Amino acid sequence: MAKKINYSLRNFINDIHLWLGLASGIILFLVCLSGTVLAFEHEIKDFFSDKITVEQPSKEIDIDIDKLVTSLKTSEKGFVTGVTIPSKNNQPYEFQVKKDIKERRGSIFLMNPYTQEIVKPKTTAADNFMLTMFKLHRWLLLDLKVGRPIVGVATIIFLILAISGIILWFPKKLKWKNFKHGLKIKTNANWKRINHDLHNTLGFYACIFIVIMGLTGLAWSFDSYREGMGKILGSPLFGKRDAPFEIVKKDSISKISLNEAIKITNEELNYNGKLSVTFPTAKNAVYQFRKYNSKSWSPETADKLTVDIYGNMLKKEIFSKKPLNEQIATLVKPLHTGSIFGTFSKTIYFLACLIATSLPITGTIIWLNKLKKKKV
Repeated sequence: MAKKINYSLRNFINDIHLWLGLASGIILFLVCLSGTVLAFEHEIKDFFSDKITVEQPSKEIDIDIDKLVTSLKTSEKGFVTGVTIPSKNNQPYEFQVKKDIKERRGSIFLMNPYTQEIVKPKTTAADNFMLTMFKLHRWLLLDLKVGRPIVGVATIIFLILAISGIILWFPKKLKWKNFKHGLKIKTNANWKRINHDLHNTLGFYACIFIVIMGLTGLAWSFDSYREGMGKILGSPLFGKRDAPFEIVKKDSISKISLNEAIKITNEELNYNGKLSVTFPTAKNAVYQFRKYNSKSWSPETADKLTVDIYGNMLKKEIFSKKPLNEQIATLVKPLHTGSIFGTFSKTIYFLACLIATSLPITGTIIWLNKLKKKKV
């Protein structure tokens, strides 16, 4: 008499985990592989980019930013739209320049503030490679309208796989000796057992990071998800752009210089840190500042200041004083990329992505081994 097999909830979860994993394996492999490479995107691009050496003079001198801007305008015959001033004196200033004011991004120019030496970093093979990895990660190198939702659906599947995988990781009998097997890889076992442990154990350790990356990553795949998440948090994701400020023209008061605007900002935000400035435009006659405190817990948190062309402070935002929901909404991108705690968190995300890349492979091998066992 054939033995009756009970189909339990655990069996159902196992089947969901198996078939969703097999169906999405190739896509998840490509998305996770590109994500692994992108974890250190900026570091890799900087390594291969043009460098400019900055040596601080023996005598301390005041740097006239207005003169630097004028020099750049003259040499490049373009519109200088902003500058990033580093926190350290041995680093170049980074200027944004547009040949046409209608350009969306423009070009980046590096300048030695002491000698006015200018370098326009050329596009390198690393830049092109990283751009390919970005397109692969976001829309699989397909048309944006096609690839983006495919990646979004694959991300939802990966979240289901992560949650179901954690459920399956828990042993049937909840005893400590049973838990220990799922926390380590038995390296002296046969290759099938090692492969199983690589999938089971490494998947457990990477799971929380996979869930964070998945939940935040969906904000780029689906507009409705991003808007819904913003409503749940009570704040739009990635922050919101300010509407153009209405500036009343004052003939009796002269406009301030860039140097004076920076002085006002450094007095209001009195600490050492990188300062990013967006210059006034015809539509928005204000200086917009972002300052990153060198001693902040995260290199991604910035305090903001808006100063009009007459020196009036219009808006001041201190990140640490924002409500928690607004802080989280602003940090969705660094939470997704792993840059939130700098090199430390990037390293963790790199390892988590590397593990995530391996899971479709080790999972498929486990399935193939079970098929062979059934045939025997």
